[in-house]
Amino acid sequence: MTDSSNHEMERRQSIRLDMEKELVTVSWSDSDGRQWTKTLACLDFSRGGVRVDSDMAIAENTQVVITFKSNSSVQQEFDCTVLRCIEQPTGWYEVAFTLDDKK
Repeated sequence: MTDSSNHEMERRQSIRLDMEKELVTVSWSDSDGRQWTKTLACLDFSRGGVRVDSDMAIAENTQVVITFKSNSSVQQEFDCTVLRCIEQPTGWYEVAFTLDDKK
């Protein structure tokens, strides 16, 4: 079995949570140094990453912070990296992030 096959098997076995458009806060700096913070709809969350629906593109390899339940005392922040950003026929973007390892 190849490494990609092992990855696909692990990916299928990992738990994926359907977030049903739960709002999350995504913060990042663009290549010009401009700070962005947007509230976006989370499509799903798994052990390996997060996927959101965005009204703007976020460049691949951009470092971001995603905050779940940002207006709550139980908020959780995750350091992430943009894995891919795909424009949808609607003009919106599906942005996938990988969770960065805690150091």
